[in-house]
Amino acid sequence: MDVLELLGNATQKGASDIFIIAGLPLSYRINGVLIHEEQRLLPPDTEEIIRSIYKLADNREIRPFMETGDDDFSFSIKGMSRFRVSTYKQRGSLAAVVRIITFQLPNPTDLGIPANIIRLGQLSKGLVLITGPAGSGKSTTLACIVDAINNSLARHIMTLEDPLEFLHSHKKSIVSQREINTDTESYVTALRATLRQSPDVILLGEMRDYETINVAMTAAETGHLIISTLHTIGAANTIDRIIDVFPSNQQRQIAVQLSMCLQAVVTQQLVPATDGRLVPVFEIMKVTPAIRNMIRDNKVPQIEGLIYSSTTEDMISTDANLLRLYKDGVISKDTALSHASNAEMLKRKL
Repeated sequence: MDVLELLGNATQKGASDIFIIAGLPLSYRINGVLIHEEQRLLPPDTEEIIRSIYKLADNREIRPFMETGDDDFSFSIKGMSRFRVSTYKQRGSLAAVVRIITFQLPNPTDLGIPANIIRLGQLSKGLVLITGPAGSGKSTTLACIVDAINNSLARHIMTLEDPLEFLHSHKKSIVSQREINTDTESYVTALRATLRQSPDVILLGEMRDYETINVAMTAAETGHLIISTLHTIGAANTIDRIIDVFPSNQQRQIAVQLSMCLQAVVTQQLVPATDGRLVPVFEIMKVTPAIRNMIRDNKVPQIEGLIYSSTTEDMISTDANLLRLYKDGVISKDTALSHASNAEMLKRKL
């Protein structure tokens, strides 16, 4: 099977992911729906395709993957697209999921990302978190924020990603992009080194563990703007997750530290629209003095109620966004209710 042709066909179809798994036909995710080709792949077929992908990726060494059973990397094909690859072993055979990333940075307006989220990049310091489940478009939102900073402000932007997805050229800002395991050994090592490289903005692909979160919060306190992601849904859950990562005897101190450096939490999900597309739904929490007090005084559960009852654009709940999309005819009533955080309350409003 010609891998270039396979990748080209998937790109032309508008697929977001390609699934290469033995026992299944070649499969694509298009607008959130899985589409299967006819011919089943056998283990030798998936191995041949995956070995060809490694050759395309600048002859990447496949031996570490064969030994460990997992690998993540990205590569570009000129004139086609950029691809993020996750290879793994399953039932003794080789498998891969390939995410397709366009060369052209997306326009946030076309994607339905509100301007008040993009404006978070204009903050001079602190911690901004983009949260949501895997595959909800967090990386795309991060790329749009970085691009807006790059177009409008003279900053040194450092991105630490695993792997690199969107590529940024230097515009008004200087953009240094580092890939974990290729350019540096880990997030923590790279983040500590970054603090000595005169950054204004640091994009941290993911806050994975206690050590990374600890260094990121220290960087946010010392006058840098840190933008990162977490796999959480809702501002209150995000704050709890960060505090719970730390040992119990440090949690009080961390809550105080977080109350001072956190600037905003954005949660996003992708939901099916009536025309078959996927559209983003956001919860936005800009940190106010009242919220800082709630974090510091261990009253985090009260934050949900504050967001839910708010009517300002800097503080808007997922359900308020779902209601707006339903009224605009973008999504159905069933979709709104199935993605609501408080379905009973939203049902009454609908």
